[in-house]
Amino acid sequence: MSLQEKCKIIKFDDLGDERGKLVVIEGGQAIPFDIQRVFYIYGSDPTVVRGEHANRESEFVLINVAGTSKVRITDGKEEFIVELNKPMMGVYIPKMIWKDMYDFSADSVLLVLASTHYDGKEYIRNYEEYLKIIRGTVENE
Repeated sequence: MSLQEKCKIIKFDDLGDERGKLVVIEGGQAIPFDIQRVFYIYGSDPTVVRGEHANRESEFVLINVAGTSKVRITDGKEEFIVELNKPMMGVYIPKMIWKDMYDFSADSVLLVLASTHYDGKEYIRNYEEYLKIIRGTVENE
């Protein structure tokens, strides 16, 4: 399975009417996991890079509910970039996939849905370490 097949673009239905837009996102349905944590990133400028990590246990869906941003997604072999530019689309990031979020518009609000509560120990924040882990070359400590 390719990286783009693993990290699917999710399209949410726009259920709005003449009164305005309405997008419903439900864990275990549109989102392929039960949502345990929600956070959002805003106030970042185009020069800022966020993320820069992989997670051992957490899965994520990233949605720009306002403005735009880009997400570079890699597994150390393949890489692709998703532009999040519609509040009715998101990208699913499984565990052990590296992600960098960047090129935030001034009005960007990047909503992140996570499958786990925060645990700093499950984050891999060094790309070289990440590559060693996924290639199975890390020595047991």
